[in-house]
Amino acid sequence: MLKIAVMGHGVVGSGVLEVFYKNRAAMERKASTEMDIKYVLDLRDFPGLPYSDKFIKDFELIANDPEIRVVVEVMGGLDPAFSYVKRCLEVGKSVVTSNKELVAAKGAELLRVANEHDVNFFFEASVGGGIPIIRPLHACLVANQIDEIAGILNGTTNFILTKMIREGMSFDDALALAQQLGYAERNPAADVEGFDACRKICILASLAFGRHVYPEEVHTEGITQLTLEDVEYARAWGGVIKLIGRAKRLPSGKVEAMVSPALVGNDSQLASVDDVFNAVLVRGDATGDVVFYGKGAGKLPTASAVVADVVDAVKAQHSSTSLRWEDNPAHDTVQGYFDNEVRMYVRISYDNFDKAMRAVVDLFGGVKPLYRSGSEDEMAFITGVCTEREMTQRLDALAARGIPVLGKIRVLDY
Repeated sequence: MLKIAVMGHGVVGSGVLEVFYKNRAAMERKASTEMDIKYVLDLRDFPGLPYSDKFIKDFELIANDPEIRVVVEVMGGLDPAFSYVKRCLEVGKSVVTSNKELVAAKGAELLRVANEHDVNFFFEASVGGGIPIIRPLHACLVANQIDEIAGILNGTTNFILTKMIREGMSFDDALALAQQLGYAERNPAADVEGFDACRKICILASLAFGRHVYPEEVHTEGITQLTLEDVEYARAWGGVIKLIGRAKRLPSGKVEAMVSPALVGNDSQLASVDDVFNAVLVRGDATGDVVFYGKGAGKLPTASAVVADVVDAVKAQHSSTSLRWEDNPAHDTVQGYFDNEVRMYVRISYDNFDKAMRAVVDLFGGVKPLYRSGSEDEMAFITGVCTEREMTQRLDALAARGIPVLGKIRVLDY
């Protein structure tokens, strides 16, 4: 009988145990072998569970047990997850994880170690929860050159924005509701500041483009500055606001990568993705646009992806030859943020409309003005395309002329 160890018994870890024992017979049939979970590593005690006798507190029991063939890491964070995962791979155990922070920071190194020891490091659940996206990228779409990836990668922020768009809730009220419903943590910074989405787009970009993209290379903005006025102007423009992580292959060999709020037109497949759902748009040179959609987080959807990776790890005879990318110690895969080309939504206030419009036209050339009912001392407009550097200079010049910039959001053109 093949033995498995689970490291961590939080929301996802408990979900893994639930899914495993609920669907064990089907999993064993698909894996063509009997399986059981031998250890559950956690510092806490969990009395009264059907598997309470499996809990341990010493990692060395897992590392030194030759019966353990597959280890599930669902502790989160980098320490001690990284050292534990690396050790397991080095002693010949495959590892499955949902830990996006670990994969985004250490993925290239851990994939290399797995390959050196002919085992596997699988992480389908690290992006998109229960949405299959990692395996399609390195297997189903292998005949394509992936040119771009863009997605709604965080369910918490998408829920907040949906409440702002549909029900006119303020950001603060929508965040409080998300926390009440368990979608947002007490400290929501990882979600609302865009860090979670950043880690996910780094993983997708690394896999799609073959070279490690580190989170510190990716310009990241969250949704905390968005207002209901911005929502109204987006509606007048013909779209909605979404937090988008995106990465694009450039002719130079570099990657353009960013996480930020974006205006998304109503005709885009991403515009109708609401509540806690996620969607990832992959643009291949043969397939065109392919969209993967579903619940991007949650106990059981994420556990489903973890357990599916366990079955694949059990079935695998050797290390995967397609799930890997090169390390990038220089951290220079991503093009400098200020060299990116951008089209921007800008919201300004003014004392004199004619003076404001002259300044806007003088600095930005032709723009598309946007208006909302009840606004007498502000307006918004959509700019043409320029670099982020030029955009910053023009916005600074606008403010220097006594025309305050109240908000700015990039425009997503697909």
